[in-house]
Amino acid sequence: MFDIARAILRELDLGEPIAAVVVMGVYGSAPRAVGAAMAVTSDGRAIGSISGGCVEAEAYELALSTLATGESQAVSLGGPDDLLAAGLSCGGTLRVLSLRITPDDDEVVEALRAATGHGAVALSLDVPGEQPFVLRREALGRMIIVGAVDFTAALAKAARALRYRVIVVDPRPVFATPERLPKAHEVVVDWPDRFLAALGDGNHPLGPRDAVCVLTHQQRLDVPALSVALRSGAGYVGAMGSRGTHEARLEALREAGVTDGELAKLHSPIGLDLGGSTPAETAIAILAEIIATRTGASGAPLGALAGPIHER
Repeated sequence: MFDIARAILRELDLGEPIAAVVVMGVYGSAPRAVGAAMAVTSDGRAIGSISGGCVEAEAYELALSTLATGESQAVSLGGPDDLLAAGLSCGGTLRVLSLRITPDDDEVVEALRAATGHGAVALSLDVPGEQPFVLRREALGRMIIVGAVDFTAALAKAARALRYRVIVVDPRPVFATPERLPKAHEVVVDWPDRFLAALGDGNHPLGPRDAVCVLTHQQRLDVPALSVALRSGAGYVGAMGSRGTHEARLEALREAGVTDGELAKLHSPIGLDLGGSTPAETAIAILAEIIATRTGASGAPLGALAGPIHER
């Protein structure tokens, strides 16, 4: 539900109630995870999705019922194939909670407003006849992009769509401007290594959900920034450049005292081999590698693999 928080809040801020159908449990194979939600407005508009289309109509009717009565409902959707009933084409079952939210539901509204930010959020929801369901979202990751270069705007845009907090850092004020990088949350004019070191010295050290992408491919910027990033707790550190640039960079990093163990964390040349070359295509390749690194997935085509697509 937190991923559609802004849309829900728009209705509540207008004084209108809304009904939300929230996934509490997934059994078997299903396209969405716990916490996914569909909301229905007082004038019948649907927001969000719980299944990618399989049981959306049933969820919509459930939300309308809850909106009319105000009574929360906990039901199961999907299950074994039945041509006369709604179901998930992938054969799974969703346990969902349908609840009515009004502008006066202070606890829910406060959690939804918190969800529009980047911090961790938790909300306890009452479930009829069952234990309360606690909806949680971990703090969202940061993407630190080193270098305000031609690929940076595309990566910032794509990373923001994945709900990263995007920070671009470059010491050149003529290039590091919000006008050139409108999708970045912050544009910082500073030496990248100094900026990254300050994160570690302060209250915001890099963690496993954070990514550092060095796009400058200039050793005088790359090597100091990577030296700091590879010693941080960042979950992903990548650097752009040719294979020749990569080899020269490795040598320079070793000379700067970076150990082989630290170098093993470096993804370079950055991104998966998708065959693209434009800034937008490169951004997709980089983010694909970040996701695969975070999840431990192979990055191989799904059609070439066996077993369930989603681990539950």
